[in-house]
Amino acid sequence: MKPAIALIDGEHYPDVVREALDEVSQRYDLRAAVFLGGTEKIDTSLAGDAEQNEYGVPVFLHEDVQEAFNLAISMHRPEVVVDLSDEPVLGYRERFRFASFALAAGAEYQGADFILSPPSFHKLSAKPSISIIGTGKRIGKTAISGFVSREISEAFNRTGKKDGVVIIAMGRGGPPDPEVIAGSESRIGAADLLAYSRQGKHAASDYFEDAVLSSVTTVGCRRCGGGLAGAPFISNVVEGAAVAEKLPADLLIFEGSGSALPPIEVDRAICIAGADQPYDYLLGYLGTYRMLISDLVVLTMCEEPLASQQKVDSIIAGIKALKPGIEVIPTVLRPRPDGDINGRRVAYFTTAQGEVVEHIKEFISSTYGCTIDFVSTELADRKKLRADLAQLKDGDADIFLTEIKAAAIDVVTEEADRRGVEVVFCDNVPVEIDGQERLAPLIASLAEQAIEDFRVKNG
Repeated sequence: MKPAIALIDGEHYPDVVREALDEVSQRYDLRAAVFLGGTEKIDTSLAGDAEQNEYGVPVFLHEDVQEAFNLAISMHRPEVVVDLSDEPVLGYRERFRFASFALAAGAEYQGADFILSPPSFHKLSAKPSISIIGTGKRIGKTAISGFVSREISEAFNRTGKKDGVVIIAMGRGGPPDPEVIAGSESRIGAADLLAYSRQGKHAASDYFEDAVLSSVTTVGCRRCGGGLAGAPFISNVVEGAAVAEKLPADLLIFEGSGSALPPIEVDRAICIAGADQPYDYLLGYLGTYRMLISDLVVLTMCEEPLASQQKVDSIIAGIKALKPGIEVIPTVLRPRPDGDINGRRVAYFTTAQGEVVEHIKEFISSTYGCTIDFVSTELADRKKLRADLAQLKDGDADIFLTEIKAAAIDVVTEEADRRGVEVVFCDNVPVEIDGQERLAPLIASLAEQAIEDFRVKNG
């Protein structure tokens, strides 16, 4: 039987809890119980040994119930955590927190009418790896993935590692069979992406964006659905991993999709979180789980009007309290054209929304010496995007500057080709708001740790 621990409280009479624990023991190898609090119906003098308490199993009791839970997990390595508690001791928020710690330890978390299972992770055999996961969509995960791949590649070059990295990206529009894009071997431009698009491929998928803007080899995969803990309903990432393990690479980078996790057991993980997201998306529900399984957090969107400094500080403090010692790097994303736009009239296409668009427009104009007279924020809505393009007259722009997202290729680049207008793709790079420039060395260090972890685990 699977080893298990149970969560109990003092709001239930001990004989009632004992009956429930006996039921649990019929299903699992019940090792211990964690007492969460509540003294209405018990004597507060609880002993730890099974022979000295009313529950028949060892009881973990601590002033800090989280500490008691962590100790029980550490000592007994359960595969199942059974929640026998209830309101008012364990409410909705608290349950998700305990569930996150259970899942992070690889244990199933279940109660009377629910079961939360940890995602299944496939173990690699040939290459060390890092995953880049996120707490949602439109938080800059692919932009950070590109930055990470470039920084690691440069660090590897300095230390004599010549094969660099391969990114395995999964997306909602990925290919039915894993597809290799050799971005490290030759430059991929607008004409190439148009050719892919005209073959019926989603040429703005993350694996194309990574290959174009970071000049790395990528493996494109697909997924559909995402569970509460991030497991995709279907994906071909395991098949993509098998392809990637045969490619020249010192390190594999698995890029998640939205809040869905790559189903791969990795050596280290980086979590990308948006400061503009609701606080509970990051540190409540199963955002907590994503933080717990990560080794570094990059916090994006750390600027007004997306997030106040007070909110940014609160998020950082919450993450550090949840996982002491973890580095949290607050950043903003800034555009970086992948071509010369100096002195040109630019039409800019983005997924950004709201007041921040004016900041971006001003940044591009002042930094790269161009004029932006036309902006469309409708890359993710083809109907509205086509309506915007209809308002742009021939000759009004020398260059179409576009992020590689959504309809960037099949609509924007196609229209540019029809008009004979040059296309320049636009990356977004993280800039640390505190100016400390810690991110690059932290990424390089994490990559070396991943390689060492893999070496130790595989002899």
